[in-house]
Amino acid sequence: MIRLTRLNTREFVVNAEMIEFVEAIPDTMISLVSGKKLMVTESVDQVIERVIEYRQQCHKPLFSKNG
Repeated sequence: MIRLTRLNTREFVVNAEMIEFVEAIPDTMISLVSGKKLMVTESVDQVIERVIEYRQQCHKPLFSKNG
């Protein structure tokens, strides 16, 4: 899940796996695979950064080999 901000400044979280595409028109619009569209205050680049951070966290090992 990634944390984003609606245009009315309320924060919410969205499942990053459900994002189909993100576009700036001029506000940032996120289209989900369900067809739902979300307008957010973050830029397209910020959304991309948060998705990348989320994906990196998902692939971190839970335990180290030494402990």
